[in-house]
Amino acid sequence: MSLAEIKCAVEALSADERAELAAFVRERENRAWDKQIDADFAEGGRLSAVAEEAREDIRAGRLQDLP
Repeated sequence: MSLAEIKCAVEALSADERAELAAFVRERENRAWDKQIDADFAEGGRLSAVAEEAREDIRAGRLQDLP
């Protein structure tokens, strides 16, 4: 099925069906985002050094509460 066919099919959906589809797509994107965040902050991930620096600041008491 092509993207053009999918777009045409979406246009034929009822409002309730479009809402259900939107929720499905949103949930799928949220899972992908969560997976990427987990990978980035995991040991060896591209942001693992940032996470470790934040942990060191917490342990050393260098953080302040927001007003």
